[in-house]
Amino acid sequence: MTHANPRQLLTPAMRAVLDRMARAGRPPLHALTPAQARAFYEAGANVLEVPLQRMARAQDCAVPTRDGATLHAELVVPPRPAGAAPPPVLLYLHGGGFAVGSVRTHAPLCRHLAHLAGCAVLSLQYRLAPEHRFPTAVNDAFDALGWLRGAAQGLGLDPTRIAIGGDSAGGTLAVVTALQARDAGWALALQLLFYPGCTAWQDTPSHRRFAHGFVLEAETIQWFFRQYVDDAQRQDWRFAPLLAPDFEGVAPAWIGLAECDPLVDEGVQLADALRLAAVPVELEIYRGVTHEFIKMGRVIPEALHAHQDAARALRRAWGES
Repeated sequence: MTHANPRQLLTPAMRAVLDRMARAGRPPLHALTPAQARAFYEAGANVLEVPLQRMARAQDCAVPTRDGATLHAELVVPPRPAGAAPPPVLLYLHGGGFAVGSVRTHAPLCRHLAHLAGCAVLSLQYRLAPEHRFPTAVNDAFDALGWLRGAAQGLGLDPTRIAIGGDSAGGTLAVVTALQARDAGWALALQLLFYPGCTAWQDTPSHRRFAHGFVLEAETIQWFFRQYVDDAQRQDWRFAPLLAPDFEGVAPAWIGLAECDPLVDEGVQLADALRLAAVPVELEIYRGVTHEFIKMGRVIPEALHAHQDAARALRRAWGES
């Protein structure tokens, strides 16, 4: 059913959040400098989030990269029964258009997933644009996975049960890293993807339908990508993973999308491409919510549903359902 006014699709709670944002008169990210946009996103990132879950262990990790840099990552491990086997681990890549976001902005989400799934989560602070343009973030994500594979046992984790996940731009990086892991012969248990970006150009119907007034503005998407990538690089599948040569043999995927999100169509296209390659896919589309909804667990019930669904998929992937 098509609504002339897509706002009618929104749940009352989601509409209330958007109205509150409008009343606050927040400047759009694309009107700010990258430094201002980061500070603004950091300040508001956890306002609607679930409380920070208590962990048995939270430790900083230093992750080396191919070009000699060292990245910060936070490892969180939930309480486990005495004598339990080492936990599986999710490498998590935060959203933020490749230009904003951090381990801190996604700490409540990562800890809640760890709590619900009974797994460790390693949240990576990959390098951001415009200081570090494409493909730095892609390389950072893959380097972190390689490091985690080698370091897992020493960190008290199960090196044979590793998943990769992320939201938005982090979801893009997770898809690309899973493809690179397949090519390297590295087994992954699951790709956990919240509304990943997948296309070279923002030309799907959902980009037009939800271009304005649904959290992720068309102008902001363009601003993010101008910071991160040259137009001539947009056809590179590491930026637009739907252009990957093939998906055969890549890790199974759980994909959680927001109905009222510019990125929803490309998320569905990714699920279709994976299924065509005989990759097991579970696709959930959460009705009446927008981009970023998974970070609004205090006020948007669908966020908590998505957290539970994602955790269930992780437990199943690790044989712990």
